[in-house]
Order: sequence, then structure tokens, then C-alpha cells
Amino acid sequence: MMTAVTKDPLLDQQDQGHGLRILVGDDQPDILEALRLLLKGAGYQNVLVDSPQALLRAAQAEPFDLILMDLNYARDTTSGEEGLDLLSSLEAQSNAAPVIVMTAWSNVDLAVEAMRRGACDFVQKPWDNARLLGAIRKQAVEASARIKADRRVKTELEIAHNVQQKLFPNQTRQLASIDYAGRCVPAREVSGDYYDFLDVGEGGLGFVVGDVSGKGIGAALLMANLQACFRSQAKDALRHPAAMLSSVNKLFYESTPPEHFATLFFAHYDDRERRLRYANCGHLPPILLRADGSVERLSSTATVLGVFSAWTSEEKVVDLKTGDTLVIFSDGVTEAGIESDTEFGDDGLLSVMRANPFVTAETLANHIVDAVAGEKQDDVTVVAVRVN
Repeated sequence: MMTAVTKDPLLDQQDQGHGLRILVGDDQPDILEALRLLLKGAGYQNVLVDSPQALLRAAQAEPFDLILMDLNYARDTTSGEEGLDLLSSLEAQSNAAPVIVMTAWSNVDLAVEAMRRGACDFVQKPWDNARLLGAIRKQAVEASARIKADRRVKTELEIAHNVQQKLFPNQTRQLASIDYAGRCVPAREVSGDYYDFLDVGEGGLGFVVGDVSGKGIGAALLMANLQACFRSQAKDALRHPAAMLSSVNKLFYESTPPEHFATLFFAHYDDRERRLRYANCGHLPPILLRADGSVERLSSTATVLGVFSAWTSEEKVVDLKTGDTLVIFSDGVTEAGIESDTEFGDDGLLSVMRANPFVTAETLANHIVDAVAGEKQDDVTVVAVRVN
């Protein structure tokens, strides 16, 4: 027997004083009417539908705070398979609203299965008004807490994003022989990729592109740690990549968990001699497209950073000439599209470089990022260098 309806106070989730918006699904008109009166009397807004198809359409068309639905419909009034299928369909369309299912006294096992498939609670028929309103109130309070937590996380991630963007170089020193630019586009709010331009004194510049293992806040913190390792180096040290990177590896190794590491490319460029002295620590080989159309790759000279306490590296030297183009990049560039079997790859990167022989370094970096924008699953970082 249904007990008397009591007014349920409006919840804190409704900051504007409006009641919860509840989507109600049942194929029996008298049940729908009883629920409509109960929910209205409790201060809740409700939308009523009489079939699984109508419920799916309504849930997809507009947001609801909660879904209250029967498990048994016209196709099969005892097994609840139609209701279970409906739960699966709601999950498939990324429904965010909590779902309370209603079932008969004899179908407790069915209700348990429904909760295994994503329902948050169940109410037995014939229902008790206080029990039903209590279940709704409980889910509303939990949803409100989730919303507040999500907002807090979103705010913190926005702050982290803004802080990290300020860690990337926002201005460049003008050099006589090269034009250079960098860009990093995170796959999420923050990035585990790192690029930097380091002042090594008159006539020189340090280029860094790194990729920290992992994603999200953890990778971003390691990225900031790695940046601090480089920016704490003396200018003279930056002129000698192998020795300097040994110091960076020691700092990074001592301050990171053993399962984390970074691939990295570092180069010191001498503007007067047009000479690049570099070390590649397990990073993807940068591509050097010569003015005559030939291609060179600046391959690894050492293993990754942060894994071994004892670490050494070779140095290699390459001379740059007028018309040459160097692109240093993270694997988010070449692996873009790999999930859909349309991997961008080195060939895609080279095709963009060849198609833009006279643009500025900044424009080239933007063209490369734009070329993979729709396919990226990872952070995308590009540093482009054009030789005058």
C-alpha cells in the first residue's frame, strides 16, 4: 500500500530552487500517474515515458538528474530482459544520470543483476513512498557531491593547465642564422611533453624536446621537474650536452619513481658556426630535411633518462646549411591516427615539411599540429628550425 505523500525539501544540488529533473519509464499508465503525483508533491520535475525506446530518446535529447525506470515491459513481463537491455543501451549512449530500477517483490535477483549492469539502486513494487523518496534523495545527494567534486577537479586542472602553459617559452631570442618556434598541444588538460629554448649566452641556443612517461597530472609534474633540472644548469654546462645530461639524469633519477622515465632530445646550436651538437636520449629521431631534398635523422646516442643511476651518452655534431629544415617532435605526431589504421608517421610529417618550404618556423609548426589535430590520442609537441 502506498503511504501518504510528504513534501521532500529541495536539495542543495538545485542552487536556483528548482527540483530535480527525473525521467520516469513504465508501460503502465496508472503506475506513471501515481509516480507523477508522488514526485510532483515532493517538489521534483518529471518527464514520463511508456516504453524503452521513448526513454532512450528522452535521455539522449536532454539531461536529467535521475532516471526511474521499470525493468519489465510488454515484451516480457517477468524476466526483465527488456529492462536490462535498456540499461545497456543507456550506458552505450554515455548516460550520466543515476538510474533507479523498479521491480516486483519476487524479482530481487533481477534487481541485483540490474545493479551489476549500472543501476545505482532498486525499489520493489508495490513501493513504499518513503522508501522511494529516500532512494531518490540519497542518489540526489550523491550526485550533488559528485558534481561539486567534478567542478573542483575541473578548476584544479584548469589552474594546472594555465600554470603549465606558462612553463613553455613564450618568447624567443633572435639569432642570425635560424628561425625557430615550438608548440605543444596536450591530449588532456595538461601534458607530459616538454620543450624549451635555453639561453647559452651570445651566439648560442639550447633546444630541448622531451616526453615523460604516463599522462595527466602525474606526467605534468614530472615534466615540470624535468624543466627545473634543465633550467638549473649553468650556461657553460649547456654547451656540452653529454656531460650536462649526465647531471640531469642524476637529478631526474633521484626525484622520480623507478617506473617513470623520459625520452629526450637536447642540442646546443652555435649560431656563428651553424653547428648543432646534440644528444638523443631514446627519443624519436628528429628529421633534418636538407635544402637539396635529402633527409637525415638524428638517431639515439643514449638510453632514456631516469631509469639508471649510472648513465652516459655520446655527442654527435651536424652542420646546418641555408635552406635546411629541422623538426624535433614527440611520438604524438607520428603516432596520430594509429587507432584508426591511418598512422601519420614519418611520411606524413615529411610530406608537410616538403609542402611548406618557404614558410616561417612558427607557421610550419602550426601546419604540422593542424595536420594531426583530428587524429591525436597523445600530447603533440613540435619544434621547427629553419636555416636562413
